[in-house]
Amino acid sequence: MMNDVVTTLETPRLVLRPLSVDDAVVVQTWASNPKNVRFMDWGPNTMEETLVFLASAKPGRDFGVVLKASGELIGSCGVYPDEACDTGSLGWILHIDHWGQGYGTEAAGALLKYGFETLRLRRVVAICDADNHASYRVMEHQWMRREGLHKQARWRRGAQTWVDEVVYAMLVHDWCRN
Repeated sequence: MMNDVVTTLETPRLVLRPLSVDDAVVVQTWASNPKNVRFMDWGPNTMEETLVFLASAKPGRDFGVVLKASGELIGSCGVYPDEACDTGSLGWILHIDHWGQGYGTEAAGALLKYGFETLRLRRVVAICDADNHASYRVMEHQWMRREGLHKQARWRRGAQTWVDEVVYAMLVHDWCRN
């Protein structure tokens, strides 16, 4: 079982803090936007779906991505350990207005550090739609290794079709070398 030792993470430009139902209106700005969620296996969300997600968000697992300079909530991310707390998976989404500025890479780096150094994970994986080049570039910028391409493995709800997904991973000993 995971210990919630840390619930807020910081990077040079970001604060990753717990999400709450008070974030619903802002979260809905990206969760309901078809362009924003086009590579996700969820969404576009109704407000009810966003509220259900936020009500289930766990401190130390689900984080809001906040710009330090302005205090603006621009996305969400998380690290999700398996039951043995041996392997964790990463996920993130940023509001489309904040794409291409390195925030995803910065948030992913903070999640990897937290996963390996605080949660003591042995392995971390991240999976994305194979067409989501920006997302897998985030993984590559963090020195994660591409492990596979799974054909028609992901249901893209917005497009109502099966799509390919790519799998990236890193082991703790690789983290220690970087």
